Amino acid sequence: MSWQLIITGLLLGTVSSFHCVGMCGPIALSLPVMGLPKQQKTIGIVLYNLGRISIYAIVGLIFGFAGRQVYLGGFQQIFSIVMGSLLLLYLIQSLFFKKVLSDSWIQKPVRKLQYWIGHFLQEKKMYGLYLLGMANGLLPCGMVYLAITGAMASGTVVGGIVFMTAFGLGTFPAMFALSFFGSALSIHTRNQMKKAIPFMVFTMGILLILRGMNLNIPYLSPFISAASDNVIDCH
Repeated sequence: MSWQLIITGLLLGTVSSFHCVGMCGPIALSLPVMGLPKQQKTIGIVLYNLGRISIYAIVGLIFGFAGRQVYLGGFQQIFSIVMGSLLLLYLIQSLFFKKVLSDSWIQKPVRKLQYWIGHFLQEKKMYGLYLLGMANGLLPCGMVYLAITGAMASGTVVGGIVFMTAFGLGTFPAMFALSFFGSALSIHTRNQMKKAIPFMVFTMGILLILRGMNLNIPYLSPFISAASDNVIDCH
């Protein structure tokens, strides 16, 4: 149901916003809106965040489509269990082991994004703030990757868009407040808030595994009929 996707996406986005404040805080604090009148400042910050959310929605469309193909292929249960297990493995690896995967392959596009982010920060134009938000939304982020698993697990294009949009809206209040009021939260407070993230990753992983187990438990592990059951036999 759409409302379930919205609630889950919003909750994930709200918890992720603690991570966003730490990782994307320097960009949010550097927005060229500090000397503007309050109304223009508000519009500028909203445009920046709408840019981020727009990218999340597009990502949701792409991965919702991918999840739809998995569903039509009859692999939704297996896929959900695999994705949930991968989240748990990622959590264990990040908590107890050193980084084992190289991300050198992504450094070049990231540098390109950083160039455009710097360019839009210097432009000091309203449309530039929206484009800045879009560029920021494309930066590598573990919490966005986590949200993508939810978008794929939705099994529909609309579900993927709804989930990722709700995720973006969940990050909006904290990111808006940070840009509008400045460094209102101390680094210590932000670090304490970020401690909730592993619990969210764990919960998401368990929910995905339960969903794939097809236990016929309403909302938690609903019955998923095979896609082939819905195909009309014309012979």
